Amino acid sequence: MTETDKVGEDAAALPFEKAMAELERIVAELEKGSVSLDDSVRLYARGKALQERCEKLLAEAETRVEKITLGANGAPKGVAPLDVE
Repeated sequence: MTETDKVGEDAAALPFEKAMAELERIVAELEKGSVSLDDSVRLYARGKALQERCEKLLAEAETRVEKITLGANGAPKGVAPLDVE
């Protein structure tokens, strides 16, 4: 297993909030421009794995979202599955 595989595997276990917080920290660190080339590459790989994790979790959440259906009086009357195009 390569180091890149390990980076992605580790990120795959994180909950959304932790993955997003770490991704934000990495972006801020890279934007400073004070990181060595080797560290920049390592951080970029980690950031990419975190981005993919966040996108996967968001896509999964989107498929579970339900929309509220309203009755004639405007009051909620139930839920219906999300329209997936």
